Amino acid sequence: MAAHRPGPLKQQNKAHKGGRHRGRGSAQRDGKGRLALKTLSKKVRKELSRVDQRHRASQLRKQKKEAVLAEKRQLGGKDGPPHQVLVVPLHSRISLPEAMRLLQDRDTGTVHLNESGNTQSFMLLCPRLKHRWFFTSARPGDLHTVLDMAKVADTILFLLDPLEGWDSTGDYCLSCLFAQGLPTYTLAVQGISGLPLKKQIDARKKLSKAVEKRFPHDKLLLLDTQQEAGMLLRQLANQKQQHLAFRDRRAYLFAHAVDFVPSEENNLVGTLKISGYVRGQTVNVNRLLHIVGHGDFQMKQIDAPGDPFPLNPRGIKPQKDPDMAMEICATDTVDDTEEGLKVLMRADPDRQESLQAEVIPDPMEGEQTWPTEEELSEAKDFLKESSKVVKKVPKGTSSYQAEWILDGGSQSGREGDEYEYDDMEREDFMEEESQDESGEEEEEECETMTVGESVHDDLYDEKVDEEAEAKMLEKYKQERLEEMFPDEVDTPRDVAARIRFQKYRGLKSFRTSPWDPKENLPQDYARIFQFQNFTNTRKSIFKEIEEKEVEGAEVGWYVTLHVSEVPVSVVDCFRQGAPLIAFSLLPHEQKMSVLNMVVRRNPGNTEPVKAKEELIFHCGFRRFRASPLFSQHTAADKHKLQRFLTADMALVVTVYAPITFPPASVLLFKQKSNGMHSLIATGHLMSVDPDRMVIKRVVLSGHPFKIFTKMAVVRYMFFNREDVLWFKPVELRTKWGRRGHIKEPLGTHGHMKCSFDGKLKSQDTVLMNLYKRVFPKWTYDPYVPEPVPWVNSESSSVVPQESME
Repeated sequence: MAAHRPGPLKQQNKAHKGGRHRGRGSAQRDGKGRLALKTLSKKVRKELSRVDQRHRASQLRKQKKEAVLAEKRQLGGKDGPPHQVLVVPLHSRISLPEAMRLLQDRDTGTVHLNESGNTQSFMLLCPRLKHRWFFTSARPGDLHTVLDMAKVADTILFLLDPLEGWDSTGDYCLSCLFAQGLPTYTLAVQGISGLPLKKQIDARKKLSKAVEKRFPHDKLLLLDTQQEAGMLLRQLANQKQQHLAFRDRRAYLFAHAVDFVPSEENNLVGTLKISGYVRGQTVNVNRLLHIVGHGDFQMKQIDAPGDPFPLNPRGIKPQKDPDMAMEICATDTVDDTEEGLKVLMRADPDRQESLQAEVIPDPMEGEQTWPTEEELSEAKDFLKESSKVVKKVPKGTSSYQAEWILDGGSQSGREGDEYEYDDMEREDFMEEESQDESGEEEEEECETMTVGESVHDDLYDEKVDEEAEAKMLEKYKQERLEEMFPDEVDTPRDVAARIRFQKYRGLKSFRTSPWDPKENLPQDYARIFQFQNFTNTRKSIFKEIEEKEVEGAEVGWYVTLHVSEVPVSVVDCFRQGAPLIAFSLLPHEQKMSVLNMVVRRNPGNTEPVKAKEELIFHCGFRRFRASPLFSQHTAADKHKLQRFLTADMALVVTVYAPITFPPASVLLFKQKSNGMHSLIATGHLMSVDPDRMVIKRVVLSGHPFKIFTKMAVVRYMFFNREDVLWFKPVELRTKWGRRGHIKEPLGTHGHMKCSFDGKLKSQDTVLMNLYKRVFPKWTYDPYVPEPVPWVNSESSSVVPQESME
């Protein structure tokens, strides 16, 4: 009897998977004691009982609460720096002297007036509240003073008008302060008691509603009487502090006293002695010091004079532990001749950072050696092989005779046909143009109309700068053309396109095609510094700040910094009333590199801004002038150049500048002809990366002349045969999405036969994309002139005056 054999269509059942249904014991035996990371972490959590978990959570809460209380007690306390408050009036009707007089409450504490400089400032000591304040003031029209003082202020006190809140100058000042970064702030209204009693409530309601746009959920305080001033001081003392990231990781100091000792060789340069309270981080004498608006300098030593404004003058205690302070630099510590003045630290030449900002390039670094004889002989053989041409010659012809035989006799007849074709085509084109012009002349009709006589205003014409108006009109035209036809340029007729665009190249895909970031770098790249990994360097420096204890003057100490090689102009600016603010630099922050900043156009400014125009930068604690590039903010490795600062999207600004570790705010200003600074854009610092490639695109356009199924004759893209052959490998595209390439040139006037992936429309335009990497100009200038104070004007184009009633 024959056995049954299953056919090819027999059902195949799945095999039993025994491993999936194993027990826990067999799985543990196979694992040999190994456990997954998640299992380990779960085990630790399970080991803590519910009571222990609650205890640990309460400990963490307690530690955070103690840290906040310690920070609050240190600010303005006996061991910390005074609580620095910047008073900014936001309306022209506000009386700043009256507000400062109310804050100088001698019943609350002791008042020490500062007589140096034009700015009103005073120190208020209140032992009853265990707090001390240092009040300074700045007018919103004085832009540099407001921004510099806001960099170091612990609290900003904004004074509002009871009817309008702020005017156009105050609104412009608020826009700049919000972009730079606001510390803790308080809103106070001055003059509301002067209104009739019935209107006071309505005025407060309207003002609160208007203030919500800028300051949502903020309480308005009053500042009209001495009692209201006392309540305001308590609010300032108990307010939660907001931190600015760019200053929390650096030591900074506001100068209370300045002394200048000229050097023996030159009276224009000398040693500057800056006295003030240390804030932020510990000051190390071996680090560099940046004086805002003046540049980077080295420190020679740090002195520790007595605190001129102690909170408890009867029982003055030494600053923490003088013995510990003197152990910072025991070998160099000496007592000064003056009583109570001690030298905390002297600079160590071996450990002190250098002021070198640029790399000195070696002109021989990129040179090549002279080629050897073998390389020369190989080059000659290669040239001989490449110069050989294969020709069709009669049998028995020698090589000498073959040199005299012209190849392509049949081609000459074809070229003649092409010449004839081009001439006929040109005649037809000229006839069409003449017919169109004659038709237009016939269609035109003349009509008469009465025009009123224009009134000539001599006073108005005197204020108009015709040259500036013509330049601005040209900029507006260029910006409009760029919006309508992005990156399109006309092919020049007097210069060959292969010479005009010889630095450009074609790309198959702008996103995926490779481009080496190290090729064809400019000479300026030999002067800058570059990190191997900027992100890791930044992380390691910030981690060292948080964990490692730095030797030097600690936060809250009153010290005197001896800064060497400082020009006398710094002291002159301080004596004229400008504040003097110093920041300690992190490692490498004095070196030049390429900074990339993400910015957005300020909506209050519509003036066209072209790339490579000189702008004024406020980047973190620095202020400088430079000519930037604008590029798209994308995640790719190549970024397209933007010729104008557009208002509809965020752009990346690329510029040569000293290294600054983010986070840092960025403000871009443009200086007008009258000396005022107009806010152009705001943003933040993104990275320090010279390898970020900014690619300039040029689009050459042509028009289809004769269209076949998938072939077309294109003209007006080039104007000679050699250019067509030169750009033949570059891919073509059309505005309607077709892609193609050049097949062959036709004639000698730049006409070419092109093939596409579909049929062209007669109204389509043929385009060719060419790309070139561009670099910013080296126009870095750390000196920024003082702007003309901002005043209210109805014709202001920067900030429109808004009625807040």
